[in-house]
Amino acid sequence: MNTNGNTYTVIYSTVLVVLVAAILSFVAMSLQDKQNENVKMETISKVLTAAAESDPSVTIDETTNVMQMYADMVTAAFFVDGSGKNVESMELGKEDLNRIEVPTTADLKKQNDLLKKIDGGQTDLLGQLRLPVFIFDVNGTEIRVIPCYGAGLWGPIWGYLAVADDGRTIKGAIFDHKGETPGLGAKIAEPAFYDKFIDKAFSDADTKFAVVKGGNPEDQNTVDAISGATITSQALGKGINLWVKYYEPYLKTVAAAKTEKLLQQQAAASVQEDTAGEATINEEE
Repeated sequence: MNTNGNTYTVIYSTVLVVLVAAILSFVAMSLQDKQNENVKMETISKVLTAAAESDPSVTIDETTNVMQMYADMVTAAFFVDGSGKNVESMELGKEDLNRIEVPTTADLKKQNDLLKKIDGGQTDLLGQLRLPVFIFDVNGTEIRVIPCYGAGLWGPIWGYLAVADDGRTIKGAIFDHKGETPGLGAKIAEPAFYDKFIDKAFSDADTKFAVVKGGNPEDQNTVDAISGATITSQALGKGINLWVKYYEPYLKTVAAAKTEKLLQQQAAASVQEDTAGEATINEEE
């Protein structure tokens, strides 16, 4: 074959392209399991960090076995639908860490797409929602972690909020992004920003939470936006507000359960006082 001809060039190029594509495909398939494991560990680390922020004595660093810590601290993990009903459980990995199940950012994107459709009026999709909930025992305190997701300036942004058993108070938060501007929007992933969320709370109003420019530190339902990153900050606030809006039915059941528990404790205390009082009267007689 004439190596200087067009036919040779076309055949050579075709074979080369096919060969390179086959090699890349093989490498991608070989690394898929490792990539999936890294994604899982990253998600677990974020969820766990949000929960740990509720207690300064709980620390996570590069030496922490986050999968083991997750399995030790998590007490339940499940998905709720738009009515707040628990519709599906996740594997906790108590017996086998490799079996831990957590939703990835790709899963969060799918739910976010559903949320936007529902918010746009397609309420028949409420039953299709699968919103993740993680419950942790943090040194005897029950903490719930819920995610949020949205579109930032240059790509997706997401995060996890640790919520107290009143279903309102934020006890920890952590956020991340795909491509926000370094030194500006990327600051949402820095503790100096997300620590501001601690002890804030969701509102009962239509706007559950917001990130606003020049926000008042005393306002329980807002956090001050990052200077020079108004678009990213507001986008994060909108993402949080949208997700919390559809978590509200579930969070209300959490708050109701706490109220019921407090009433039962008060009733038990009252009975104890009455019993103690009767015993004292009997002794005096």
